[in-house]
This record gives sequence, structure tokens and C-alpha cells, in this order.
Amino acid sequence: MIEISNVTKTYKAGNKAIRKLDIKIADGEFVFIVGRSGSGKSTLLKMLLKEVEPTSGRIIVNNMNLQRMPRRSVPKYRRKLGVVFQDFRLLKDRNVYENVAFAQRVIGVSARKIKENVPEMLKLVGLSAKYKFYPNQLSGGEQQRVAIARALINNPEVLLADEPTGNLDRHNADEIMELLEQINARGTTVIVVTHSQEIVNRMKKRVITMDKGIVVSDKKGGDI
Repeated sequence: MIEISNVTKTYKAGNKAIRKLDIKIADGEFVFIVGRSGSGKSTLLKMLLKEVEPTSGRIIVNNMNLQRMPRRSVPKYRRKLGVVFQDFRLLKDRNVYENVAFAQRVIGVSARKIKENVPEMLKLVGLSAKYKFYPNQLSGGEQQRVAIARALINNPEVLLADEPTGNLDRHNADEIMELLEQINARGTTVIVVTHSQEIVNRMKKRVITMDKGIVVSDKKGGDI
């Protein structure tokens, strides 16, 4: 469960990015967050990642109060979140296998377990045959699949996807959204920030629309 209660974020210049925000997202939900640039979507994601602290209010993620979380606990908390970005953020000098394995190496997973986990994850995203390829040898859609595999390798409870189809054509965008739907069906809570009204309307999920730091619409199952 993600519970955002009466949250406000005011930056130093006095700009209110978030204004008394209230959102609840149940375990296993698939939610789109939409809105124009400057509506507060990015600030919301950064607060969930604990990259930005709210000025006031409370954020609970899986029974953890983020405001009360000591700094030393933040890395462990973030391991329970998977994050996918528009620009993929892959390691250019490492192949597909090494990009996914890296996420486990940094938390001290044994070499034996990595050898078990990485092929399983690459199979899930349909890239088993390309494990030796480097990012510059892959299409945009394939690179995003690698990024998703890396985000999922540590079994996150929540997957945050920030414009995951923003750099992709229609075909690849559809494939990525189908993959996210499959991941959600396995029990992972999926939160997708997007500008694509077409994708939102087609997938018929819950849609939270933000404007000027507040929720202006929260609809189940479809259209913006």
C-alpha cells in the first residue's frame, strides 16, 4: 500500500510543486499518473524514491513512514523499488547480461544466484538470445526491456516507470506496456508516469490526473 496524505512540497524559490496531495494505491494496482509538464508528477516520483523530501504531510510505502526513515535505511528501502526511465540509463560498456547482473552485484548477491537469476529475468523480457549484446547493438525497445529486467531483478514490491515509452515508436511502446502488464499480473504494483493519452485510453487502468500540484481527476479503468 502506498498512502500519500496531505503532502505539500515547496521548493526554495517558493514554487509549490505539490499542494496537499492525497493518493492511495493498493498493493498490486496498475496506475497511470498523467498531467502537463509542471503538474507535479516528477516531484511525486522523486518523493516516493526519497530523493526529495516533502515540506509537510506523510508518505507511507509498504508500512514504512518515509519521513521517519533514517538515512542509513534509504538504500535498503530503494532496493524494494524498481525504477525505469525514459532514457534507459544502461551501462554502455557492459553487455545485456552484465547490465542486469550489476543490480545484484551492488547489493552483494552471490555469483551462483546471479547466474540463476539473470537468465530467468532475460527470459521474462524476451532477450535470452541477446545476453551478449551491448546497448548500442539493441533497438530502443530492446534497451528498455533490459532496463526493465534490471529494475525487476531484485524482486521489487513496486515498479516506478517514468515515461517508459517516451523514446519509442508505437510498436515498441505497445510491447513495453504489455510487458508491464505481465509484470503487474505477477503481483508487482506498477506506477507509470506518461504523456501518452493513446496508451492510457487503450489500457483501461486507473488514471490519476495532476495539475498544478493537485489531483484533479482519479478514474478507474480508462479514459483521461
